[in-house]
Amino acid sequence: MVNRSLVSVVDDDESVRESLPDLLQQFGFICRAFSSGEAFLASEVVSQTNCLILDVAMPGMSGPDLQRELRSRRHRIPIVFITAQSDDGIRQRLLAGGAVECLFKPFGEAALLDAVNAALRMREGPQ
Repeated sequence: MVNRSLVSVVDDDESVRESLPDLLQQFGFICRAFSSGEAFLASEVVSQTNCLILDVAMPGMSGPDLQRELRSRRHRIPIVFITAQSDDGIRQRLLAGGAVECLFKPFGEAALLDAVNAALRMREGPQ
């Protein structure tokens, strides 16, 4: 079955913005990629996004900053954080702050798919 859910990727790393959408599209998702939190917020897809894959550390607005801004605007988008900082303390804080998952780069396809599917189940559940 093809899943046509929209997954948005926000990461300042161009290689991530190119590779993740390709992978997610292979799994049947519609995907949009953005180089910054500001670019995502300015887009027309914020209200259509079913899952947000979000880098933690970016210039300007960080991933947690974008999460807080989305919450203040009442957008309930399940977030899967990704980070190159393999610090379990960061992971625990992000999960405690409402993230569905926090994956450490490099992560495997199965871990990413599991996290996205968990986010989509959360999105479909009671809000």
